[in-house]
Amino acid sequence: MSTITNELNSLFAVPPANELPPDVLGELQSICRLHSIPAQELSYKWESYSMKMGTEQTKLDLPTTRAFKKDLQEIVEREARSKSHMRSVDRKGAYATPRNAAKGGDVFGMIDGITPLQPSTSGGNKRKAAFDTPSVPKFSKADGMSSPSDGRSLPTRADQKGNQSIAFAERQNPGQIIETLNGHLDVHEPPIAPHSESRVKLTANTDLKKFRYRPMAMHLSEASEVLDDRIDEFQSLIQAHHGLDDSVFGNAAAQGTNEIIAVGRVASDAPEGKLNAASLVLEMSRRTGAGLRVPLKIESLSYEFFPGQIVAVRGINASGDCFNVSELLDVPLLIPAASHPSTLEMFNERLGATEDADNGVPSKAMNVIIASGPYTADDNLAFEPLHALCQQAEETCADILILIGPLFDTEHPLLASGDFDLPDDPSIEPDRATLVDAFRIMIAKPLQALAQAVPSITIVCVPSTRDLMNKHVSWPQANLPGKELGLPKQAKMVSNPVTVSFNEIVVAISAQDILYELRREEVVVGKPKENNLLARLPRHLIQQRHFFPLYPPVDRSLLPKTGTDEGIATGMPMDISYLKLGEWLTVRPDMLIQPSALPQFAKV
Repeated sequence: MSTITNELNSLFAVPPANELPPDVLGELQSICRLHSIPAQELSYKWESYSMKMGTEQTKLDLPTTRAFKKDLQEIVEREARSKSHMRSVDRKGAYATPRNAAKGGDVFGMIDGITPLQPSTSGGNKRKAAFDTPSVPKFSKADGMSSPSDGRSLPTRADQKGNQSIAFAERQNPGQIIETLNGHLDVHEPPIAPHSESRVKLTANTDLKKFRYRPMAMHLSEASEVLDDRIDEFQSLIQAHHGLDDSVFGNAAAQGTNEIIAVGRVASDAPEGKLNAASLVLEMSRRTGAGLRVPLKIESLSYEFFPGQIVAVRGINASGDCFNVSELLDVPLLIPAASHPSTLEMFNERLGATEDADNGVPSKAMNVIIASGPYTADDNLAFEPLHALCQQAEETCADILILIGPLFDTEHPLLASGDFDLPDDPSIEPDRATLVDAFRIMIAKPLQALAQAVPSITIVCVPSTRDLMNKHVSWPQANLPGKELGLPKQAKMVSNPVTVSFNEIVVAISAQDILYELRREEVVVGKPKENNLLARLPRHLIQQRHFFPLYPPVDRSLLPKTGTDEGIATGMPMDISYLKLGEWLTVRPDMLIQPSALPQFAKV
């Protein structure tokens, strides 16, 4: 023990003292024995704990040492609960190929995971229908996606379309219009022949070079600074918007009798479980509140909160135990996008809608087609939906075709197993073929044919973290490599997320399903400002000025599953150090395009 004592004194004693107080030394020795860790590793954990708690709480005395010991014990218990949960799930047959699925019973495992820690009764994790177009199955099909673990059923596209599996070519009501926005306007009429040149000027309002960072190299200090900076930036915005003085802002965790305004991030006091009114805490930045968390007591106000939301609250912390909120301050919105009249005139002339022309002719309007992947059925790689989409774009002479990933889905059952055949093509040798060759034949070839038929089209490709051809696996995500994939010159590779301008229209696009995750995590108390859920969820993104304001993200085990045998969830790796790349920096976009497992909708 003398060796450990010397090491602890050497690592933890603050000069000019050479030894620790006996009570502190005893607690540190107890931690080393309890967790079987050397003194050096304990010092690393102490540095991490000090960074988390802030400089005001890092004095090494007996109360702080005991709090440090308690924190370590909680971390160990959380890890043990997580491992116990993982062991409780029966993974029998997790690596079977789609052709070797079990016969009979609950084929798709629809009742698995309905409640936490519920064991699998269907003999393994089976393939689950998620977002793919119904196709001919290789085995019988049950219901669509399973219910969330809390037992509440969320509506999805799969639920709306029904559960009958048919071939894509035999699908019912192809081209059916589900919803129309501004139905009083005339429908676009395609021109007799494609335009000779592009009518659209595409401008990226996002610096794509910044997305080429090195993933999987996140530092804890950088991540914490990004989270803190976002709180401080919102405080400056709220102060300028409401005309407040510096003196009215304070630390919500500090006891006092004066009313103050605190700006921070909404969080839960429990690491597991859904946010609710009883578990609300406000997490402040290190600059304004030493990174502390304080419980929020909101009794007479209505609100809609979710984890990660930046809010400004007015109230008093008289007891030092909780912050009593009397008012929620509005967060200012970004200014809407605007264009100079001369710029609008130039774009109208480009579209052929001049002052002398009949501006009411629908053919003068910009024709945009938007689609989200995957672009093939679960049981084949024929990419029939993609071919049908290209045919529709060719027939209507579309000006813009927006393809949101995944294009080549890494979680497709056949791609995941590697058990598939390439189409016959003289340009490749089957024995030497790579995934790039497969992409060129299956994805790039129909897009090249479309570009030849409609030379004026602009194809915008937005990647997904599930895209097999993108080496950038985390969100925010760099663009796909266009040249080596054999895509036509009309195809423009952008990042995920991205803000672009089509002429004067500013469009924001993200491939990650933030709306589904917000739906799971949002807590509504009282009468919400917007009763319509599908209108309220995008409003959170607009108010928070971010493509993904939720933090931390939803546990992937609670998200919709893909069609692979393992039933991989549709979540994403997130690089917190680069979350700023997901912010809306200058203007509020005119249009927000967001794929989701929730029912399709269009709102103004």
